[in-house]
Amino acid sequence: MKRLKRADPMEQLAREPALSAYQQALRGRLLDAAVIPAPEPWRRVFAHERGAPIGGLLGIGFAAHPQSGHDLVMVVSSDGHGLFDAVTGEKIARDRDPDLDDCTPDAVPDLACPGLGPIAGSRVRIAGLFGGGLHTTTEDGWVLEAVTPAWPNDRVLLSCDGGLPHSGPHGERWWHIFHSAHSQLRAFGFSPSGETIAVATSSDVTLWTRRTEHNNDNVAQR
Repeated sequence: MKRLKRADPMEQLAREPALSAYQQALRGRLLDAAVIPAPEPWRRVFAHERGAPIGGLLGIGFAAHPQSGHDLVMVVSSDGHGLFDAVTGEKIARDRDPDLDDCTPDAVPDLACPGLGPIAGSRVRIAGLFGGGLHTTTEDGWVLEAVTPAWPNDRVLLSCDGGLPHSGPHGERWWHIFHSAHSQLRAFGFSPSGETIAVATSSDVTLWTRRTEHNNDNVAQR
């Protein structure tokens, strides 16, 4: 039986096809796109540019507040579980010592952790270090993508043009809203309602909402 010779890793690298002119141009456009604010109607939830600091963040998941209807973001970290109001940014619940069987989502097949605070008694699916994912599109045409033109730093793009290759100018139909240069990207996506964008890294969570005070008043009166 003839033995096959394994290619040297450097030989494999040398045989990688070079980027085409089109690919080089696209990569160049992504590299040149500076971080800019998300367009209206989106607004940042936290005042700090890097969102809320969460040491050892493992993943995040979405739920809805049973009274206000606000999107809620559950954060799972090596330091416990937390729950944020995605409209106000308020941390409304904290569990520093969750049950060992539920402290991380990898303990169960559906990657879920028990809810806390106003969503106690339910379970929240968590996307992040152990897998899973969040919505990357909304019903009205917004799209989120993560690209890595300069590995290992991920960039999160928001668009309303259908996604890559983004033929129009940066800042008109697509926006580079987050650059993960300081920590590892864990998860990004929209809430099921389409009203919240969340980007989580190993050290923080950043939120945007398009829910207005008028929306909040309507919900509160129901």
